[in-house]
Amino acid sequence: MEKSVRTRMESWLSIKSVGDLTAMPDTKTKSNARNSVSKERQKAPSAVPVDAATDAKQLQEIPILGFDYIEFYVGNAKQARYYYERGLGFEVVGYRGLETGDRSLTSYALQQNNVKIVLTSSLSPNHEVAEHVKRHGDGVRSIGFTVANVVECYERACARGAQSVQPPISETDKFGTFVSASVKTYGETVHTFIDRKNYGAMIRPGYQPVNSWAGGVGFGNIDHVVGNVEKDKMMDWVSFYERIFGFHVFQGFNASDINTQYSALTSRVMANKAGTIKMPINEPASGERKSQIQEYLDFYEAPGVQHIAVTTNNIIATVTELRKRGIEFLSVPQAYYDTLTERVGTIDEDVDALAKLGILVDRESSGYLLQIFTKPVEDRPTLFFEIIQRKSGASGFGRGNFMSLFESLEREQDLRGNL
Repeated sequence: MEKSVRTRMESWLSIKSVGDLTAMPDTKTKSNARNSVSKERQKAPSAVPVDAATDAKQLQEIPILGFDYIEFYVGNAKQARYYYERGLGFEVVGYRGLETGDRSLTSYALQQNNVKIVLTSSLSPNHEVAEHVKRHGDGVRSIGFTVANVVECYERACARGAQSVQPPISETDKFGTFVSASVKTYGETVHTFIDRKNYGAMIRPGYQPVNSWAGGVGFGNIDHVVGNVEKDKMMDWVSFYERIFGFHVFQGFNASDINTQYSALTSRVMANKAGTIKMPINEPASGERKSQIQEYLDFYEAPGVQHIAVTTNNIIATVTELRKRGIEFLSVPQAYYDTLTERVGTIDEDVDALAKLGILVDRESSGYLLQIFTKPVEDRPTLFFEIIQRKSGASGFGRGNFMSLFESLEREQDLRGNL
């Protein structure tokens, strides 16, 4: 008879972690490690079928409830915390470092409604976090998924060919019990399964509470997380998400949809059935010059997270406040707004206000969306943010804005000498 979930949990929690995301903090109760994960569970992720007889459409989807926290590896967590708090409106809710007993890492946990991030830096030049930052610059290491059962999600992913990064670990402190496990995805990015239903604090054990906030800007939820991969690798990763997670292609865009005179890209949006997870995957397409996807790959030196889209219920108010705080956005020519109502029809917002702020609009059959993109928030032209407002059930990604967006990105590339 198959072992119960509790028995399997006890078994996994005795397994030694294989390359932890970061050094795990000391907590009141912590699992003892004694065995290594089997070689089969550690094999590298592959986009080829795990079982040739298995069709991706027949795979049971790994049940993911939504996005959890996204962890960034950064060069200086204290300075990054100031930018995300003062610039982007996040509340600092937790701290981990020397004062909490961690001798290797410093982390700040931040939150704005349902958007949670962790900023982690190394206290040693030899730590894997420092090595990650040295190669990639500041960037996303972990994309967290909230789940109801970490062990079942992790086992299912590994059985289908996902590479283990961290087997299930249980941490307990005065706020309850927190369970997590991680598997590898593109580049050096990982997905972390997180079960926090029995945990009452904001992030995870090992953090001391902090109450520091300069006021929010209206972020609501993580809408989607976009990854960039190498040319001719996109469909491999589409297959990976189909066969490992049971996701499906929600939308697809080809070079004919996203191109300019000089460059192009192709993209597929992977999603779960509930629509709580959407993860577009981009790859560069052939063009006369370097696309912004290739620019990212050149400077990040690997596939990775290109941008994080966050929702707002009032994009005009959100962007107005962000601009007051010094956040820089891509520019949009006035000509875009001169014909806006002809393209998208009647909208609730004042077009002059949208033009002043540089907000894009795209009409869908079910409604319309408004969106805007920051300039890169790192020194390297890599990671940026998208602010998005969906109205009347709009669920797309702004296909009608692709040309304007791509031209704006290319103008910035040209200024950097990278087009």
